Amino acid sequence: MSTAAPVDSVRVRAPGKINVYLGVGGRHDDGYHALATVFQAVSLYEDVIARHADDFSITVSGLEDPSTVPRDDRNLAMRAAKLLATAAEYDGGVALEIRKSVPVAGGMGGGSADAAAALVACDALWGTGFSTARLHELAARLGADVPFALHGGTAVGTGRGDQLNPALARGRFDWVLVQSDEGLSTPVVYARLDALRDDEGALADDPPLSLEVPAPVLQALRSGDPELLSESIYNDLQEAALYERPDLENVILHGIHAGALQGIVSGSGPTVALLCAGPEDAHDVQSALRAHGLETLHVHGPVPGARIIS
Repeated sequence: MSTAAPVDSVRVRAPGKINVYLGVGGRHDDGYHALATVFQAVSLYEDVIARHADDFSITVSGLEDPSTVPRDDRNLAMRAAKLLATAAEYDGGVALEIRKSVPVAGGMGGGSADAAAALVACDALWGTGFSTARLHELAARLGADVPFALHGGTAVGTGRGDQLNPALARGRFDWVLVQSDEGLSTPVVYARLDALRDDEGALADDPPLSLEVPAPVLQALRSGDPELLSESIYNDLQEAALYERPDLENVILHGIHAGALQGIVSGSGPTVALLCAGPEDAHDVQSALRAHGLETLHVHGPVPGARIIS
């Protein structure tokens, strides 16, 4: 049984992510879809501060309406803390303070970043001393995006997206993110994808249960050339996301017209990620989109995963 380390609080920062490539295959018997994806961690962060407590609690800041984030076991950070406590046989609790910057239900893995940060923060606060591999194992039990938020950088995810292999990405890639006031539910988008595929019926083969990331995507990342990468970014969920939110198609077109190399719905959406040739081009795209009344952020990747900052 572990004992608490003599620290009052631990602050951990974890990044949001963009799915540079996302292929979605068939659905397994457990309900999860086969995935082949390339994650890239970007410079938009969640901060989680963990403090000693007798029980488990969460407070949230950084949002106009904090009530959109659950404070019970529906919250991945809460589940992460309890999972670690059980695994470590730790009989105390923790007060988690989440400072959010990643859009809620925006397809950028903000909740997964919170969970990864909570694992690292509680491990340090309680002095459990779990290895990176052990934390990864716990992270995988929380969801496909959580292990990536733990490690960051650029990685290929297969299986449910949780079987990670680092991918070499030279240089820096600049993205303009277009945020949306209204989130999109990941289960709703996947259900829409299934419905769209069912509608195709006999016109299409059943989606495969095992996928790979196409070689040109990985070659473009290795090259460090944004223009080359722009030819390969892809998202199987985009059609379903656009079905639920048709307005996002105009956002992508506005971005390309403003000078972005290419645009894509990030993950299950509704955040749109626009790949730019460099920082100056990203600034120009931002300015043009703001003139249309759109809320934008300039980020870059890859960046490290969850890490202690104080």
